[in-house]
Amino acid sequence: MALIGTSTTTMAAENQSCNIADIENTDQKVTDTIFHKKTFTLEILQLVKDSQQQHGLRHGDYQRYRSYCTKRIRRIRKSLHFIQGTKHRFHPKKVTEDVLTDVRYLYLPLMLTERAWAYAMQLKHEANTEPRKRFHLIRRLQKAVKHAEELEQLCSSSKCDARTKLESQAYTAWIQGSLNFELQQWQPAMECFGKSQTIYGKLASALSEDDVILYKQRVDELSPNIRYCAYNIGDESAINDLVQMRLSGKSVGEDILAGDLDHLISQTREKQAATLSEVTWLGRTVPVKQEKVRVFLLNAQEVENEVKRAPDLTTKIEVYERLLMECKDALQILRDELKSDQSFKTRSQAGDGSAVSSLAFLHSYLSYIRLSKTVDRNLLMIDSLRSALSSSDERNGDGKKKNKPQDLIRPYEIIIQNLKEIIQLPGIDPGSQFVEKIQAEILAYKAIRCYYIAQTFSAAHKWTEAMALYQRVEEYTQHALTDMSLNKELYSSLKEIQGLTEGCKYSAHAMRILGSDETTEKTSLKDKKMLIERLDQYCEDQTLLSRQPNLAPFPPDFKPIPCKPLFFDLALNYVEFPSLEEHLEQKKGGGIGSFVRGWLGGWKK
Repeated sequence: MALIGTSTTTMAAENQSCNIADIENTDQKVTDTIFHKKTFTLEILQLVKDSQQQHGLRHGDYQRYRSYCTKRIRRIRKSLHFIQGTKHRFHPKKVTEDVLTDVRYLYLPLMLTERAWAYAMQLKHEANTEPRKRFHLIRRLQKAVKHAEELEQLCSSSKCDARTKLESQAYTAWIQGSLNFELQQWQPAMECFGKSQTIYGKLASALSEDDVILYKQRVDELSPNIRYCAYNIGDESAINDLVQMRLSGKSVGEDILAGDLDHLISQTREKQAATLSEVTWLGRTVPVKQEKVRVFLLNAQEVENEVKRAPDLTTKIEVYERLLMECKDALQILRDELKSDQSFKTRSQAGDGSAVSSLAFLHSYLSYIRLSKTVDRNLLMIDSLRSALSSSDERNGDGKKKNKPQDLIRPYEIIIQNLKEIIQLPGIDPGSQFVEKIQAEILAYKAIRCYYIAQTFSAAHKWTEAMALYQRVEEYTQHALTDMSLNKELYSSLKEIQGLTEGCKYSAHAMRILGSDETTEKTSLKDKKMLIERLDQYCEDQTLLSRQPNLAPFPPDFKPIPCKPLFFDLALNYVEFPSLEEHLEQKKGGGIGSFVRGWLGGWKK
C-alpha cells in the first residue's frame, strides 16, 4: 500500500509538471500568435511627399532635404536605442526582421534611400558645370537602390500589411528606374517605371478618395519618363506625346527629366531641319543655309498645331513667346551675316523685290514671322482682357481691380504698329495684294481701337467726344468691310463692332442732351465729393461697400492754429550782479629781489 501510494503521488506530480509545461507552451504560442497578428502600416508615398514639400524640395533645395534626412535618421536611432557605436568606435547595426518590433525601424532604410537620392539629384544639377560629378551621382543612386531593396525585403515579411508591401515594391522600382535612366539603359528603365506606375494605379483604384489624388498624381508623373524611354528605344511617336504633356501643363516627369525634354525636342527639330534647304515667300524662293534658322522655321511651322492643342490662353501665349525668343536669335545670326550687304544697310526697297539679296529677303521673311506672331500673341492677350472685362462688369462692390475699356487700347496700338512695320520690310512690293490685305487689316484694327477709345470717353461722361469717335468708328468699319480679303474672325469682329456702335452712338447723343439731369449731378457729386462732405445728401454709392470706400481724406489736411506765445526776460538787461573780488584768492608776488636771493642762496621752502 505504501508503494502504491508513493507511485500514485509520483504520477500526480509528473502529471502536474506536464500540465504546467503545456500551459507555458500554450501561453508562449498565444503570445507569438498575438505578436504576429500585429502588422505595421507604412504609407511610403505620403510620407516621402510630405517630407519633400516641407523641407526644401518645394524650392528645389536638395541639400536642405538631404540634411533633414540625416538629422531624422539620427533622431530615430536615438529614440529606438539603436545607435551604431560610440564617439570612438563604429558598430554597424542592420535592421532585420527579428529586430522589427516598431514601425519606426522601417523609417531607417526609407530615410537612407531618400538621403542618397537627394544627394544624387543635387549632384545632377551641379554636373552641368562639373561633368566629373556624374560618377558620384551614379554611386549615390546605386546606394539608394541598395537601401530601397532592404526596405522592400523588410516590408515583405509577415509583420507588414499588403499596402506596405505594394508601396515598397513601387518605390523600389521607381528608384531602380531612376538609376537605369541615368545609365541610359532605356529598356530596363521603362520596365521599372512601368511596374511602379502599375502598382500605384492599382493602389489608386483600391484606396479611399483621400489617397486617390496622391497616387494618380504619381501615375501622371511617371508617364513622361516612360514615353522618354520609349522614344530613345525607337518609338518616334513618343516625342509628340511629350510635347503634348508639356503643353497641357502636367508635370514633365521627376527631376531626372529636368532639361532633357527641351534638349530632346531641339535634337528632333535639327534632324528634321536637315531636309529644309529653301523657303518660299511672296512668290520668291530663297535658300536657307544657317542651321539655327532652319530649326526656327520648323518650329514656326509647328507652332500653329501646338497652339491648337494648348488647353488655355496662358499656355498659348507661352508658346508664342517661346517662338519669339527663338526668332530673336535667328534674326541676330542673319544680321551678323548682313553686315557686308549694302542693300540691307540702306534698307532700299525695290519695286518687285528682286533687287534685294536673298539673305536680306530671308531676313525680311523672319521679321515678318516675328511681327505676325506678335500680332497673334496680342490678340490672345486681348481675348483674355475681354473675358476679364465682361466678368468684371458682372461684379460690383467686391473691391477687386476691374478691367476698363482703356486697357484694350494699347494692345491694338501695338498691333497696328506691327502691321505698319510689315509693309515697310525690304523686298515687299507696295502695290501687291499682300500689302493691300495688310492695309485693310490696319483699317479694321483702327476701327476696333477707336471703338474702345469711344467707350472710354463714354465711361467718363464726355458724350460729345464719344459721339465723334463713334462716327469715326462707323467710317472705318464701312471702308474695312468693303475689302473681302479680311479673315473670318476679323470680319465677324467688325460686324459686331458695327452693330454695337450704332446703339452706343444714339445712347451718347441722348445722354449729351440729358447731361444736366439729377442722376448725372448725383453721379458727378458722388465722384468728386467724399462721404464726409455730403452727409446731408443721399445717393446710392456701391463703393462704400468695397475695401477702399471714399469716406474721408486720410491723412487729414493741415490746418493753421494759433502758435504758442513766447516770453522774453526783459528784466535781465537791468539787473546788476554784486562784485565778487573780495572773495577771490589773491596771489602775492616777491619781485626781482626775491628772485635774486633765490638764485644765490636757494629758494625758501
